[in-house]
Amino acid sequence: MSDIERSASATWHGTLREGTGQISTQSGALNNAPYTFVTRFEQAPGTNPEELIAAAEAACFTMNIAAVLGRREFQNVQVTTTAVCVLSQAEGGRKISKIKLIARGKADNLDLATFTEVAEDAKKNCIISRALAGVDEFELDAALAE
Repeated sequence: MSDIERSASATWHGTLREGTGQISTQSGALNNAPYTFVTRFEQAPGTNPEELIAAAEAACFTMNIAAVLGRREFQNVQVTTTAVCVLSQAEGGRKISKIKLIARGKADNLDLATFTEVAEDAKKNCIISRALAGVDEFELDAALAE
């Protein structure tokens, strides 16, 4: 398989606190999505880089679980994940200190032990998790969906 390239771009106008930015993705899923200091470092509505990291982790982790369950021939697989990216103040500045994953899955004949095993493996080995290996803590809450 040859290399696959994906891209995104960001533009910022003004100072850090008063300025505004726009984020766009190659696919067009985001097209000049606005972000500001307050959407990133306070609780104002809008997107920010950490939310996009959480989205990437949730999507990759969920696909990894589905792939493994499919290879194990489980049928009617459904996995839902919420990823939370925690931005903390640290010595030397802010950093992503934790990723929390809340995963719920179901499939015909799937038991909790198997789902937990597959989710733990995905937490360590999905592509985005490996890219985020410098994050201090990855927390997982895996359970069967009702």
